Amino acid sequence: MNEKLQQVINEQINAEIWSAYLYLSMSAHFADAGLNGFANWFKVQWQEELSHAMKFFDYLIERGCKPELKPIKEVPTKWDSPLHAMEETLKHEKEVTRLINNLMDIAIEVKDHAAKSMLQWFVDEQVEEEANAQEIIDNLKLINGNGNGLFMMDRELKQRVFVDATKAE
Repeated sequence: MNEKLQQVINEQINAEIWSAYLYLSMSAHFADAGLNGFANWFKVQWQEELSHAMKFFDYLIERGCKPELKPIKEVPTKWDSPLHAMEETLKHEKEVTRLINNLMDIAIEVKDHAAKSMLQWFVDEQVEEEANAQEIIDNLKLINGNGNGLFMMDRELKQRVFVDATKAE
């Protein structure tokens, strides 16, 4: 595998683990605030991000490369509101999309068709990630802090369960 591509995939493993850590922090924040549905939604996000990291990790091994794990930087621990947390989530997912697009650009540049094939899954996944965050933001704006609306939304988010989409191929 091209050395540059291998390096950025290793960096992406770190970014995915940092994302997981961020979402676990958000889960803790909302559990502490008594919003267990939001806590659940972010805990599922945590699991998804870890599965994404493992998809990259396993891919490097399959290609005969060694994953290189780096320290994870600190994450925030407090948000002003569910809306603030979801806006930060969307902002973060847009950054992840930028990173994935950069990976794809490098795979195209070095003509690594196997990497392009693997990365297409992530390109598609990021469209879904951004759309999900935007939908929750839109709903939070609609309820505009209304306690009944927040209660119902929290209940709905409590129903989300983790399904490892990286294994569903």
